[in-house]
Amino acid sequence: MRVVIAEDSVLLREGLVRLLDDAGIETVATVGDGPGLLGIVEEHAPDLAIVDVRMPPSFTDEGLRAALAVRERRPETPILVLSQYVEERYATDLIGGGAQGIGYLLKERVSDVAEFIDAVRRIAAGGTVIDPEVIGQLLGRRRTGDPLRALTPREHEVLGLMAQGRSNGAIAQDLVVTEGAVEKHISNIFMKLDLQPAQGGHRRVMAVLAYLGRAES
Repeated sequence: MRVVIAEDSVLLREGLVRLLDDAGIETVATVGDGPGLLGIVEEHAPDLAIVDVRMPPSFTDEGLRAALAVRERRPETPILVLSQYVEERYATDLIGGGAQGIGYLLKERVSDVAEFIDAVRRIAAGGTVIDPEVIGQLLGRRRTGDPLRALTPREHEVLGLMAQGRSNGAIAQDLVVTEGAVEKHISNIFMKLDLQPAQGGHRRVMAVLAYLGRAES
């Protein structure tokens, strides 16, 4: 596996390189700013890009914007975003572009080396890894019971495929149904999870997070 890293902290950047190397994962390039990420992804076509959210010059969202640009130019590139804090808007922006090959973890998770390396491998393989703290905040930790119990077996299948980042057309192919049937299932999922139309494109994100939240429990 070949990875690139965009992280302005030299200490953390070199620490990540060492952890990955010990696990047999090659770091082919590193940069300390968001714009540099685009260049090394274009040059090396890595199996995974690891990106810090806040980098120079403004230390706000350069890394996240660079990650979104990578997903737009090279959507096949898996991305793991590392953040110091839970930043909900960044998480929804990232996942909203498709959940396949996406990770969003707090930096503190790196200290559990085995779990971190497992997350790296899962994301590079096309999986989704979202920090439990992010899931908890996005779901508001306000619901009692399990709203997913209201879903039919077919709706569970559809939601599971949504969590893999599949489009409606791809889901229809996998389940051998029409795209219209998939759209109806997704509409029912939104209704049963109490995701209102006013939430716009984030409804798909929130549905996936509800699914992932149960998987973490």
